[in-house]
Amino acid sequence: MLSAIARGRWGSVRGMRVIGGRLGGRRLRSVPRGVRPTSDRVRESLFSMLEPVEGARVLDVCAGSGALGIEAISRGASQLVAIERAAASLKAIRANVQDLGLEDVVRVRGGDARQVLPRLGRAGERFDLVFFDPPYDAGLEAAVLECLVSGDLLADDVRVVVEGAKRHSLPPVPGLNLVDQRVYGDTVLYFLSRADPVESAAET
Repeated sequence: MLSAIARGRWGSVRGMRVIGGRLGGRRLRSVPRGVRPTSDRVRESLFSMLEPVEGARVLDVCAGSGALGIEAISRGASQLVAIERAAASLKAIRANVQDLGLEDVVRVRGGDARQVLPRLGRAGERFDLVFFDPPYDAGLEAAVLECLVSGDLLADDVRVVVEGAKRHSLPPVPGLNLVDQRVYGDTVLYFLSRADPVESAAET
């Protein structure tokens, strides 16, 4: 397996591994060149703030290699839905799920998140932890976050983590509150929660 990766079929695996939990140390097939994965350093810091995640229902939007969601599963999350549009990245996610034997707890959905999320909402899906790591200049943040709120996809005590570039600010979205943010070089992690319905009504 690693020899195929080393030849470049899946890109470099340097830095792509599960950091903690029962799968800690296992290698992940990386996304294609030109796609920006979340670094080990940022993932380690992120999960130190999020834990515990045991039993969480996790949604990973613009999932790339699936590293964030798989990290949550390794640390005890109960299920993961990973959404990705790019065909090559989808192939990497599905390979990672198969390599790690996670088919029973991970579902991979291909397509534009703005179309996939409403379908999940209509199916009654709800999530306790959401990762959203869009391409930095795609301008997807507001539309996708609005889909999460309007589709009633967020549990009452949900934690939403958005990864973005420091050069861009995160637009406010009715129904969500910004509770914290952390800067790592050019990367910013935004931590959001569900807004109180009274607060949301007051803002409109």
